[in-house]
Amino acid sequence: MLKRSPLVTGNKTYKDVTDDICELIERPPGMAFMGLFLSVKGLFVFYLVVLACIVYTGMGLMGVNHPVGWGTDIITFVFWIGIGHAGTLISAVLFLFRQKWRTSIARTAEAMTVFAVMTAGLFPILHTGRPWLAYWLLPYPNQRGPLWVNFRSPLVWDVFAVSTYATVSIVFWYVGLVPDFATVRDRAKNKIRKKIYGALSLGWRGTARDWNHYEMVYMLLAGLSTPLVLSVHSIVSFDFAVAQLPGWHTTIFPPYFVAGAIFSGFGMVVTLMSIVRHLVPKFKDYITIDHMEVMCKIIMVTGLMVGYAYASEFFIAWYSGSSYEQYVFVNRAFGPYGWSYWIMVSCNVIIPQLFWFKKFRTTIPLMFVISIFVNIGMWFERYVITVTSLHRDFLPTNWGLFKMTFFDLGALFGSFGMFFLLFLLYLRLVPAVSIAEVKPVLFVGKDREGHH
Repeated sequence: MLKRSPLVTGNKTYKDVTDDICELIERPPGMAFMGLFLSVKGLFVFYLVVLACIVYTGMGLMGVNHPVGWGTDIITFVFWIGIGHAGTLISAVLFLFRQKWRTSIARTAEAMTVFAVMTAGLFPILHTGRPWLAYWLLPYPNQRGPLWVNFRSPLVWDVFAVSTYATVSIVFWYVGLVPDFATVRDRAKNKIRKKIYGALSLGWRGTARDWNHYEMVYMLLAGLSTPLVLSVHSIVSFDFAVAQLPGWHTTIFPPYFVAGAIFSGFGMVVTLMSIVRHLVPKFKDYITIDHMEVMCKIIMVTGLMVGYAYASEFFIAWYSGSSYEQYVFVNRAFGPYGWSYWIMVSCNVIIPQLFWFKKFRTTIPLMFVISIFVNIGMWFERYVITVTSLHRDFLPTNWGLFKMTFFDLGALFGSFGMFFLLFLLYLRLVPAVSIAEVKPVLFVGKDREGHH
């Protein structure tokens, strides 16, 4: 009988687990961490300046025009919502399926979800051109007569879906943190620190009753989160799929967007885990090569699913017999934006197939590079869907090109500044690996003495 490889390496004891994970919060940051933090902070400040310019001057600073009325804001919004998918999938779905390998990476993946949704939320508000009126998107009794939001619009469904997803993800993440906050509270030497973590741990004492309630709530939240993984990106895909526009009006969009979201989400998890392993060498015992390899396999499978969706789109366009539909897809691959289509196919379908080779699945620098390509490809996927379908309308007089401006690029790259700033603050303030979940799987794949 084959013995499974251990989920935690390095012959750790229970005390080692607590010490290793809490050390990152308790000791001052090193030079590498500070260097990365300051550069990300600089990018975030740049992002705020770009957003301030766009809000003050107006959307004319960005590349949106007639006929391409949806530009970088919507593309990047869909991209970040996709990034947020892997966290809930790793945490909730794998928890329900009793996959023990999720324990070391679930906490960071959940944090990634929360930060990605926070980053995404700014873009539709910015895209309205009048962010100070963003509250008009919410359906509430108002004094504006019969002026309500259009409930038949998928953009309004988005508001409901994304806000629900964000709320459940934050609660799910926080509930999982409570026992670990209590551990940090009990170890704290500083009075203020003890008070803050004491408040965050909600009076946790670690009694059997506490654990019973915790496990019940965690299970319920995992059950609530699971359908959200499927529903949120399906509803985001309806922004396109319920339109009458050739290239958007496609029934394959919901499953194809969900597969793409899981694909890009796992790509970002691999990127972040590679960084965490480099910044905190002790975490290599918890986030092992086996964890990374499993995620690479998921990227490879979802990459194949996305590739299948690309091919089926062309087939359905041909099969439909609609000359408009056929033209859009020929134009997508061989028109003025053909370069973006082939970047998308290369990054999302061809490059992830390197994970068939074990060397690529088990070498951190190689998987890090491939995960970056995955995320580049997934941004271009949204770019291709949005821009190539809009830039050539039914009438040639309505044809035009979308050119990204400095402010488009500033908003795109700056959003990474916001995401990584939140992520680095999280690493310093919160146990990045779940102490409460790692301890029960400490001896999986080992005998009790810790030998293989």
